[in-house]
Amino acid sequence: MKILITGGAGFIGSNFVRYMLEKYPDGEIVVLDKLTYAGRIENLQDVMDKITFIKGDICNKEDVEKVKEYDIIFNFAAETHVDRSIIDAGVFVKTDVMGTYNLLEYARKHEVKKYIQISTDEVYGSIEKGSFKEEDILEPSSPYSASKAGADLLVKAYHKTYGLPVLITRSSNNFGPYQYPEKLIPVLILNALHDKPLPIYGDGKNVRDWIFVLDNCEAIDFVFQKGKLGEIYNIASGDERENIEVAKLILKELNKPESLIEFVEDRAGHDFRYSLDTKKIRGLGWAPRYKFEDAMKETIRWYKENEWWWESAYE
Repeated sequence: MKILITGGAGFIGSNFVRYMLEKYPDGEIVVLDKLTYAGRIENLQDVMDKITFIKGDICNKEDVEKVKEYDIIFNFAAETHVDRSIIDAGVFVKTDVMGTYNLLEYARKHEVKKYIQISTDEVYGSIEKGSFKEEDILEPSSPYSASKAGADLLVKAYHKTYGLPVLITRSSNNFGPYQYPEKLIPVLILNALHDKPLPIYGDGKNVRDWIFVLDNCEAIDFVFQKGKLGEIYNIASGDERENIEVAKLILKELNKPESLIEFVEDRAGHDFRYSLDTKKIRGLGWAPRYKFEDAMKETIRWYKENEWWWESAYE
């Protein structure tokens, strides 16, 4: 089984590469990544001898064709940071939509056995009460989530039009090792370690469901193995936390004062609450293994012990 993992040098992608190497030791894994600021070769340095790495961009058809035959494609490649999408939306449209189109065309022409699109809960928009189900209308709020929603619709269209064997996963907020220090949790951890202010948008009451990245990796594998082709599967822990609560927990774990919390001006189009209904994937037999507090302790430990990884990226 030859597996292509695009965006495999990114945060979730690199964790998924390790997961797949352990779960499927006889599989041949090829990673395609253009190595941006967040997609870093350092994320894979301990497994480079176990994979085939190709430096390339999914927006470039020639790069996608560098290895001629894949059985399975997992597409993690994407621009993902909401704040950056507000500043430069075009990059997100190019990578998240046109890059996905190139992969779908490759999959169609080469009769790939399965194509798995890695998406996000942000495509649904915000919800005050209840939880989003897979069939709910998409109402993305940012250029990032809109580009991911566009990619999802394109993937679904290729299934309906061409019969392409596709699956889509939409996960809640991931955290864990190798997450670039621009996202909330690594920023809070590293700032706390350096006794710097912890920036919190607005009043800190925005709610997110947090899932440990290894739980998401296992869930994606569950969908790959047991999911019904053409279907979408929400992935979440069911553990919702206000941003201010997350900040306070990190400070408590590091024995730092809450006076480090600094409320900053809210960003444009900031969704108040994300929440996913996960009955569908739990019906496949999946359930998260990690409790939020335990996963947070593990994440904090990793950042404390791996300064070599974040030192050059953290400013």
